Amino acid sequence: MRKLVYAINVSIDGCCDHTKMVPDEDLFDYYIQLLRGFGLFVYGRKTYQLMVPYWPDVAKDPSSSKSDMEFGQVFASKNIVVFSRTLNSNDDGKTRITRGDLREEILRLKQEPGEDILAGGVDIPSQLIQLDLVDELRIVVAPVVVGKGRRLFEDMILPASQRLKLVESKVFESGCVALRYSKQ
Repeated sequence: MRKLVYAINVSIDGCCDHTKMVPDEDLFDYYIQLLRGFGLFVYGRKTYQLMVPYWPDVAKDPSSSKSDMEFGQVFASKNIVVFSRTLNSNDDGKTRITRGDLREEILRLKQEPGEDILAGGVDIPSQLIQLDLVDELRIVVAPVVVGKGRRLFEDMILPASQRLKLVESKVFESGCVALRYSKQ
């Protein structure tokens, strides 16, 4: 069975506003390697529209930095499932939009052969955590205090406490810390 992994960046105070945290080369390399290990990305509409067409366009732009271009190329090579009630079709051949039941769809995807599944964003992954479908969390904590904005796991209602085990950590020169937790 494929694992479902949730990856997100947060500030020290738990804010997950991507505009407040700009990755350096080391962090970009970390994310490029991370993305390579997955066969499928799962997003909600908002995250999908932040990522596409931005990263596929960057992948084709010769004026992009080497890191941006490499990240964009790896991103553009993956299949994506988007949970949305408002998006219409996408004809890029790599994206499937679904309006199906989140729990049932993820359970079906986990049963399919292939590399693990990476979930990104906040809304859909929060629901997946509440449904106890996330097998692993990868959180990069940036050494910045944002003060306001959307918080990770804000307003989440869990059926029971979930214990996690730290299985890996990495400290970057920038002061960012990558944490990898699995369910116990």
